[in-house]
Amino acid sequence: MAQFKGNPIIPAPRGVDEEQEKTADVVSSYKNFHNDEDEDHLELRNTNYTTMINKYYDMVTDFYEWGWGQSFHFAPRYKGEAFYASLARHEHYLALKMQIKAGDKILDCGCGVGGPARSIARFADCHVTGLNNNAYQLSRAKLHTEKANLTDQLSWVKADFMHIPFDDNHFDGVYEIEATAHAPDKVACYKEILRVLKPGQFFGSYEWCLTDKYDPNNDVHKQIKKGIEEGDGLPDIATTQEVVDALKEAGFEILIEDDIAVKKNESDTVWYDPLSPKFTPSNFQHTALGKYLCGQFLKIMESIKLIPKGTYGVQSILQTAAVSLVEGGKLGIFTPAFFTLARKPLDYDDCQEVENNNNNDENDEIDVEENDENDEN
Repeated sequence: MAQFKGNPIIPAPRGVDEEQEKTADVVSSYKNFHNDEDEDHLELRNTNYTTMINKYYDMVTDFYEWGWGQSFHFAPRYKGEAFYASLARHEHYLALKMQIKAGDKILDCGCGVGGPARSIARFADCHVTGLNNNAYQLSRAKLHTEKANLTDQLSWVKADFMHIPFDDNHFDGVYEIEATAHAPDKVACYKEILRVLKPGQFFGSYEWCLTDKYDPNNDVHKQIKKGIEEGDGLPDIATTQEVVDALKEAGFEILIEDDIAVKKNESDTVWYDPLSPKFTPSNFQHTALGKYLCGQFLKIMESIKLIPKGTYGVQSILQTAAVSLVEGGKLGIFTPAFFTLARKPLDYDDCQEVENNNNNDENDEIDVEENDENDEN
């Protein structure tokens, strides 16, 4: 995509504090999380997911804004529809399905720099709390929100969506857009979301998933999956069925499950088109020649110290992501927009009370049995 208005002409990993850790070292440290050649590092990625994800977004956030804008997600595009219009429609569709009303308190889990939150706050006249564990992205979210004069409708919290710092039954709705793919445990993550959601209200989600076309025994498929994980800061990628099962296990009622990245009309533009190699102004950088020239340019900028050493390494990570996402999209083995609309049961609290009482009764019975055994002895 073309450079986004208001961002630096040259993208660089400005989220990295060079006084604390050099960009080149951050790149090397991040890549080690995904180096599975000698040893499977999945457990390392899951255990240290906050460190891995923070390193990733410290590196890539400015690149994302430079090349994509403030809404870090994909969207299918209708014929004749502009790129940014498709992103907004994708966000508004979510708000409509969630039945967000004026004045509602909504939580955005993994809000990035706040593009969707600002869009939905405007569209639905609601208040959105953006939750993000990356300090640099939150600083960008606050800056963009002040410029948009939307500070009354948005607030920001630095926290991990595995440990959401709000009381039970706090929000009128919760959504996530391509964010909980970073969660190391889907069930635990969804349980936290369920906890802070009011009974009867909705959780809307666009999840990155492997489709039923993915073959875990196919080497090409496995290579694409690995490339997406490494290029996008993911510990692993769940299948669509695993996401559905996790939502149910967490306690949600599922109302809709639909891969909306699939073209509904032959005239639609595929979701991965912005990353496809083409000799157009917006896609040239993804061609072999474009990648080479961009790489050489960044190396020159590094050598004259206009950008930090290691910036080229960040670009190589993002190129891995782009190539793998396009190939995954073409084969139909990956989707960035598995849409689920789930509801917290109206009687959830009553059911939990009954379950807790049953558990207490069972524990009492066990205690009685143990006491009887002790008396006999």
